[in-house]
Amino acid sequence: MNKRAVKLVEAGAIASALRTISIEKAGLDALERELAGPLAAPFCNAIKIIGGVSGRVIVTGVGKSGHIGSKIAATFASTGTPAFFVHPAEANHGDLGMIARDDVILAMSWSGESAELHGIISYSRRFQIPLIAMTTNESSTLGREADVVLLLPKEQEACPHGIAPTTSTMLQLAMGDALALALLEARGFTATDFRVFHPGGKLGAMLTHVQDLMHTGAEIPLVPAGTLVPEAIMMLADKRFGCVGVTDADGCLCGIVTDGDIARGLSRNLADMAIEDFMTANPKTVKPDALATAAMALLNQHNISALFVVGEDRIPAGIVHFHDLLRIGVA
Repeated sequence: MNKRAVKLVEAGAIASALRTISIEKAGLDALERELAGPLAAPFCNAIKIIGGVSGRVIVTGVGKSGHIGSKIAATFASTGTPAFFVHPAEANHGDLGMIARDDVILAMSWSGESAELHGIISYSRRFQIPLIAMTTNESSTLGREADVVLLLPKEQEACPHGIAPTTSTMLQLAMGDALALALLEARGFTATDFRVFHPGGKLGAMLTHVQDLMHTGAEIPLVPAGTLVPEAIMMLADKRFGCVGVTDADGCLCGIVTDGDIARGLSRNLADMAIEDFMTANPKTVKPDALATAAMALLNQHNISALFVVGEDRIPAGIVHFHDLLRIGVA
């Protein structure tokens, strides 16, 4: 393929991508208008039903709706709403037993006529399990049987043939996210709660608190005011944090001396100098309940390598080094 042909192919690919995004964006705009209008009441009813059950949200769907449903169930579960995905075909072969009477079912079908859903629909009606439908067809089998219908707008698929689920799955995903986050906010779900479900990886690191990482007790490099500089240097070398904190008569942190300060002061007569005459007063500190990401931002902002951790009384509770933050994946 010559260069001109390659450029034509690339231009066509970019045009196709932009067209896809434009069509899907139009679908999201339509969903936004519906939520601000006729879809508002059913959405609020769905939130009330899900928030009121003592069990879990059972998300189900087949085909592309099933794939999106799996993601929605995972989002529910990670944001404080217990949930899992049940494949409708497997449900018809024994997995209906996974659905309890104190659960709520969120069934997803663009047409509302997916034959595989009939078993779950019948089961929900038989045992009076709340059924929420996400569909575009209110008069479909699913729509007629559901307690609440989240009626999605029938928008053009981005597929040039109008066949491959594209805009439709985007709308399902957006509606699922909207439900999950509305429930999160209604429950007052906090970053601390979030970390319970995300202890590992980058997200877990970002939600870690300084008090979970800091060095405490005898590990903290501290000397009282009045200490001679040579003794403070020995403390600095022994603890290996690159700094030593200075405390006043009440035990509050009042200053800091770093190894850089020592290097820059070698031309001075340090032997008989008290540490408070050499220290930098009012050093940068961080609170124990601060997020690790906030501590790293402070280190980067001031180009320093360690922070003393203090409470409201300014009494040192610990020290955190940037190596501690890097070790858990905060960067």
